[in-house]
Amino acid sequence: CKTWAPRGQTPFLYHCFNWPKLSAISAVTPYPRAYLRLVRGTITSPDVIAFVRHLLRWIPGTIFLFWDGLNTHRSKKTRAALTQHHPRLHVYRLPAYAPELNPDEGLWAWMKQHALAGQCPPNLQVLEQSIRRALRRLRRRPQLIRSFFRRCPFSF
Repeated sequence: CKTWAPRGQTPFLYHCFNWPKLSAISAVTPYPRAYLRLVRGTITSPDVIAFVRHLLRWIPGTIFLFWDGLNTHRSKKTRAALTQHHPRLHVYRLPAYAPELNPDEGLWAWMKQHALAGQCPPNLQVLEQSIRRALRRLRRRPQLIRSFFRRCPFSF
C-alpha cells in the first residue's frame, strides 16, 4: 500500500515494526547490471561468500569489489574464502562513512526514494516482492544504473 496525505500535511505511518529482520546484499556493475540477494535475518559470512561466488559465476573477467566495513566483509572466514579467487577478484575496502564513493549506495537511494517510497508492507513477503519488482524495473533502465557510477569520483 502507498501512503498519501492532503497537500501540506505530513502523512503518518503506523506500524508495529515487530516483524523479523530482512537484510539485503547487492552489487552494481558499470556494464550496467544489478545483482541482489535478500536474506531473512542478519547477513553472515556464508551469505557474503555465496553472493560473491554468484557474481563470479555470472560476471566474466576481473571483478573489483569495493565494499564498506561491514563485519562480515572483514571476517577471517570471508577473507579466506575469497583469496582462492584472487586472480579474478580484487577486494578494496572503502573508507568509513564514505557512501559517496560507493555506486551501490545509488541503487539503495533510488530504491528507498523512488521505487519503494511511501510503501508500508504488512509483512516480509510483501516487502520482498516489492523489492524484487523494483529491481526488475531498475534492470530495464541501464542509464539509471550507469548514473550511480557517474556520481562517484572514481573513474570506471
